[in-house]
Amino acid sequence: MRPEERIAALGFSEADTATLAEHFLDAESRGKLGHGLSRIDWLETLDGLQPDAHPTRLAADPGYERWDGNGALGYLTLAAIVHAQLAKPPAHARVVVASNCFPTGVLGWYARQLAAGGLAVALTATSPARLPHPEGGEPLTGTNPLAIAIPSSDGKPLVADVSMGAVTYGDVLRGTAAPEDLVPFGGEQAHKAFALALGLDLLVGALAGAGYGAVLVVAQPEADPVPALRALAAGLRLPGDS
Repeated sequence: MRPEERIAALGFSEADTATLAEHFLDAESRGKLGHGLSRIDWLETLDGLQPDAHPTRLAADPGYERWDGNGALGYLTLAAIVHAQLAKPPAHARVVVASNCFPTGVLGWYARQLAAGGLAVALTATSPARLPHPEGGEPLTGTNPLAIAIPSSDGKPLVADVSMGAVTYGDVLRGTAAPEDLVPFGGEQAHKAFALALGLDLLVGALAGAGYGAVLVVAQPEADPVPALRALAAGLRLPGDS
């Protein structure tokens, strides 16, 4: 079966099926296989899937929005948030907080769309505790990725998207990494990734409340730094480049 057919068979609408398929196929094309088509296999195993659920915007002020996933997959909650920001971008800047927003997949996928729409972006999201302290023990925090995207007048936004794990949970699901490989990245410097993962976890928790959530900052850029960086990099591949 085609990916779209498998997703639709789970009960998702045509629009939501298209969104999920686009996300998974984009991940595949960028080599992020742990967030690609293997996630359809994972969705097929989930209990309590609510394909008819839709996220809700609870508050909409000029500089702040509050959303609740309301049972929808985090992929679809963030996709709805992206659509809303592009439809009505902030005059200057806006913080968007989403509760009950999991799983979210490749955060760079959302950030890239916002940057293509002319917005500077920072996006993070939390996940179940998977990373232990660098000294060992039980998992204390999620892999909690952070995506930053900066628009560019040359049409090629810079998109940095980093998970705090040495491997992703998707790699574990695919069988290409063992559960014990899921530790903060950095080797002897792993305390830095652990600190960032923990800080992002607590930031989202403080703003979104209990459960898994996401925090997005979008802003109108005041400058255009990416072309100069690309010129300085002299043809080197930069984060997010295909």
